[in-house]
Amino acid sequence: MERSESKLKILIDKISLLKSEIQKVIVGQDVIIEEMLIALMAGGHCLLEGVPGLAKTLMVRTMSQALDLSFRRIQFTPDLMPTDIVGTEILEEDHATGKRFFKFNKGPLFANIILADEVNRTPPKTQSALLEAMQEFEVTYGGQTYPLDRPFFILATQNPIEQAGTYPLPEAQLDRFLLYIKIGYPTAAEEAQILSSTTGSKKAVINPIIGAEEIKELQAITRDVSISNDLVTYVSELIRATRPDATTVNFVKEWVRWGAGPRAGQALILTAKARALFKGRYAVILDDLQAMAYPVLRHRVLMNFKAEAENVSSDKVTNELIKAISKPKANI
Repeated sequence: MERSESKLKILIDKISLLKSEIQKVIVGQDVIIEEMLIALMAGGHCLLEGVPGLAKTLMVRTMSQALDLSFRRIQFTPDLMPTDIVGTEILEEDHATGKRFFKFNKGPLFANIILADEVNRTPPKTQSALLEAMQEFEVTYGGQTYPLDRPFFILATQNPIEQAGTYPLPEAQLDRFLLYIKIGYPTAAEEAQILSSTTGSKKAVINPIIGAEEIKELQAITRDVSISNDLVTYVSELIRATRPDATTVNFVKEWVRWGAGPRAGQALILTAKARALFKGRYAVILDDLQAMAYPVLRHRVLMNFKAEAENVSSDKVTNELIKAISKPKANI
């Protein structure tokens, strides 16, 4: 379907407006907000990690208010069951005939935006209930398949420091998240602004900026953003270099246990396309790929015991790979 230049500009401008609306409440965290919006444009899901008090939940809730979409928050706890999020069948009676029948009562997963708060606090049985929803955009119950509303966007949060009573997400589920976003502490100036703006009586009003149909249109436009063959080859070389048995990068051989799979390359290209569009471009450049490589590879490159013991992170591996892999002659 042909899209007019003016309509494209309106949609892209709305993404910038969306960021500004979120920043009415969230101080700083520019890169974090951008990465969340990029994941939304790319049609994927986000895992947010940060210590308590860094406004992870507030950030997601504010984003949901700025989007004209249905929103549900699920607090993951050790006693949460799969039916608590997917839904369950209830017995009802037809008052006209007196016959009884089972009706599927949809759970909180049936919304456009899902905040899966402290996702690592629930057992694997409930964590796995998210898998089908995240990948297939549908759930199955009692032999029946129920499609989820689109757009469907899961933002899960987890606390990295408190490990008592938690269930680390398995690699198969981690890979379902398009981006793994780490939230750090604010700067001194940002923290002073936070303290000033959140301890008074004045509250920011968040206005809905964009609706479901426009987001689906943006997701389609994102896939149409162009990327050169040279850059696709660069992505392939970067992903293959994360694998210890195939890499020529000594740093990877020393510190990495398992490298990223083909899904990482797909995620990197798709998020780079979304970033290009976010910046007002219709073609991917090298900077887009290098910027998105960190949140894309963060949970897909598994470090060995030596790396964990010496606190060498997957971000360090990504940094070394970006320096080691030959850059394409043309940026676009």
